[in-house]
Amino acid sequence: MKKIHRSATDRVFAGVLGGLAAKFNWNVTATRVLFVILALTPFPAVIAYLILWMVMGDPA
Repeated sequence: MKKIHRSATDRVFAGVLGGLAAKFNWNVTATRVLFVILALTPFPAVIAYLILWMVMGDPA
């Protein structure tokens, strides 16, 4: 099983969304758009992003 790592190459801020997109074979742009939409709703997307940043491994 492949571990989730932050992306070293496909990053805007910390590489969390790029790493998630690579792990699950998602489109990175769609992942970022979905994150922005979730960040504008009551869902605590920014808090989830910060937790993932701390939990995910260093860029591979």
